[in-house]
Order: sequence, then structure tokens, then C-alpha cells
Amino acid sequence: MSAIAASHAQEAAAARRQSILLVFLCTISGAAGQILGKIGMTHFTPNLFAIVTNVPLIGGYALYGLNTLLMVLALRKGELSMLYPIIALTYVWVTLLSYTLLGETPNLFKNCGIALIVIGVAVLGSGGKA
Repeated sequence: MSAIAASHAQEAAAARRQSILLVFLCTISGAAGQILGKIGMTHFTPNLFAIVTNVPLIGGYALYGLNTLLMVLALRKGELSMLYPIIALTYVWVTLLSYTLLGETPNLFKNCGIALIVIGVAVLGSGGKA
């Protein structure tokens, strides 16, 4: 393989890793945004001042904005069919954070769902370009 081809292959691999990292960060920011939104809605009052001063709600919306930015950056150089299944990990993070931060009760069905999502993401992710 020529030096130019090797260089292009290394650049493509680096772009792929960066895209995967950005989408992974996207799942974390999306999950945090959902948890903050839930917390903010427990303090929700339908008047403008109360909404503007609702820090968890505003923080949740800010994380959704960050989530969107990270997704756009990841999709610039990433393979959509490989990256998009990783977004399903958001469900995993939200469920785990709900257990720990919101005191929600785990059960067998939720935990089986988490396991299926993780297995599905692993299977779909392994089908991407090398």
C-alpha cells in the first residue's frame, strides 16, 4: 500500500473513532437533558418568570442543544447506519440515571430491555466499515 493510501486509511479510521466518541457523548448529554427536564418539570409553574428561572429545565434544554450539535458534528464524517444505533444507548443511560437519581424501581423487564439494547448496539456497530 502506498504512503498516500495508508495516510488516507489512518485519517478515515481517526474520523470514525471521533464520530463514535461524539455520538457516545451525545447519548450522555441527551440522557442528562432528559433527567434535568424531568426534575425541572417537578418544579414547573406555568408563568414566564418561573419557567425562565427553572434552572434544571433550562439546563435540560441546553443539553438538548449540545446533543444536537454533537450529532451534527458526528454525522459530518461518520457512517449514519453505524452511528445511529449508538443513540439507543440514551435509553440505557436514562434508565440507569432514573434508578440512581430519581429513585425509580428497577425490575426484570427494564433490565432485560437494557441488556437487549446493549446487545443490539454491539451487533449493529460491528457491521460498520473497517
